[in-house]
Amino acid sequence: MLRIAESELIINDRGAVYHLNVKPEELASTIITVGDPGRVSEVSKHFDKIEGKYEHREFITHTGTIGHKRLSVVSTGIGPDNIDIVFNELDALANIDFSTRTIKSALTKLTIVRMGTSGALQADIPVDSFVASTHGLGVDNLLHFYKQQNNEEELQILNAFGAHTQLSSNGVNPYMASASASVLKEFVEGFYHGITVTCPGFYGPQGRILRLPLQYPNLISQLTSFRFGNHRITNFEMETSAMYGLGKILNHNCLSLSAIVANRVQHSFSKDGGKAVESLIVKSLEILSGMQ
Repeated sequence: MLRIAESELIINDRGAVYHLNVKPEELASTIITVGDPGRVSEVSKHFDKIEGKYEHREFITHTGTIGHKRLSVVSTGIGPDNIDIVFNELDALANIDFSTRTIKSALTKLTIVRMGTSGALQADIPVDSFVASTHGLGVDNLLHFYKQQNNEEELQILNAFGAHTQLSSNGVNPYMASASASVLKEFVEGFYHGITVTCPGFYGPQGRILRLPLQYPNLISQLTSFRFGNHRITNFEMETSAMYGLGKILNHNCLSLSAIVANRVQHSFSKDGGKAVESLIVKSLEILSGMQ
């Protein structure tokens, strides 16, 4: 087996992967990701037992159990670039032998569920509601650095989206990946389903105007009006397409869940976003802890 060089996979003095500062035995196979490092403890406070806490930079990990279910919760920070770090290192922890620096012959399929916040792009999706993303549609460029294959439905949605928005004519090349059907089917009652657009920024890339003029002033209305069969764009944020794309390539089961804290069509914002996120955490942990 090909040995992975020290420059490619950095392992620190305690035998942990560099950015996450987690050793293979310290990570569960069911993982919750959150953007905000402060949200890690808001998830792990619901664990029956916390076996370990690990930290480096903005990456905080708590591993513990609810009943007999072992879980890890990991903060990613904001944006597709951080998802690139976290997902590659989570996979390395599960599927690379750190002693030999070689890929294991038997690979582990992780279940990775994002619990985050998002802005709705449909008038009928109110603030404080929940969205489970059926697809992640990226208008960033992360997945263009990896070899990715789309199924026929994904290609059709991408082509329709390109024709509808004409973003590619201005240098934006969208990509798409789907949620894990086996995980998505557990998150139906109490969740809106739809396509989540992932943006490379919070202001201009999401159509916000402060002092800078926008290259795509009609972006919000274009996203809101897009339809392909029964598919529509429900929301946008900054991580989902990256996690779906990398998860698919690495053969992990991924799902992105969002508490809606803003509605960009109604111009409304949650009066208590923290309460909405807490409700999402409680509901999702109940489902996850009961999954095989």
